Amino acid sequence: MTDARLPFFVYGTLLPGEPNHDRFLRGRTHEERPAALPGALLYEGPGYPYAIEGHGTVRGALVTAEPGAYAELLGLLDDLEQYLGPEHPRNLYERVTRRVVPMPRPGASGSGRGEPVRAWVYLAATAVTRSLRTGGTPVPDGDWLSRRPPPARRTP
Repeated sequence: MTDARLPFFVYGTLLPGEPNHDRFLRGRTHEERPAALPGALLYEGPGYPYAIEGHGTVRGALVTAEPGAYAELLGLLDDLEQYLGPEHPRNLYERVTRRVVPMPRPGASGSGRGEPVRAWVYLAATAVTRSLRTGGTPVPDGDWLSRRPPPARRTP
């Protein structure tokens, strides 16, 4: 698989139930499954998270685009993540390849973790990373969805 057709690892507002999932991914994906990005840390941003290199694991989803929608999805995600090209000084994120570990779907029986696969990941650009390392707020357990309050329990 060439870099041009890698799946995407998403970890924030593109996750199911988050505001950008339906807007950018619905109808453009072939498969979405839980996954983890080892060697990374997750930080709070202004309504969205940033992942940076570090000694931790970020939880998210591995997204495989529909073959006919790949180029469109790549362009949409590059625009959303304000990625203008490798090392561009105005990048908010850098699109890089990393090894991602597919995880079992909730409630699935059988095999545990899958074999690591290469995927596109949007990591915070250099200037953002510096700022996060000096004064950012880490997201517990590298899981953006953990910041949501638990669903209200119904009482009979």
